[in-house]
Amino acid sequence: MNFLLRLLVNAAALYIATRVVDGVHFEGDWLTLFTVALIFGVVNAVIKPVTKFFTFPLIILTLGLFLLVINALMLMLTAWIAGGVGIGFHVEGFWNALWGSIVITLVNWGTASLVKDRD
Repeated sequence: MNFLLRLLVNAAALYIATRVVDGVHFEGDWLTLFTVALIFGVVNAVIKPVTKFFTFPLIILTLGLFLLVINALMLMLTAWIAGGVGIGFHVEGFWNALWGSIVITLVNWGTASLVKDRD
């Protein structure tokens, strides 16, 4: 998928997470949501691989379930960064971040199965 399509899918996934999970909130318009999706994409592209590298033994020990924790932490970091720059995206606590990250993962997985890469 190209960059704009990934941004659109992440924005849609974040929007769905705000509607499904009570502790994930967003205030603003679609342009602001795309900004949150961009922050989320950068966090996942830069910080998530480093986190996965350092927690690799724990990921293996838990048979991959620790990846859910990492995804939740990336969503919380996105909310923290968005709050720092004045964007109305909030995640209330770890468990809401965990459920929100599961929803985002499922939406991204579902759209990825519908849209194939042309590489």
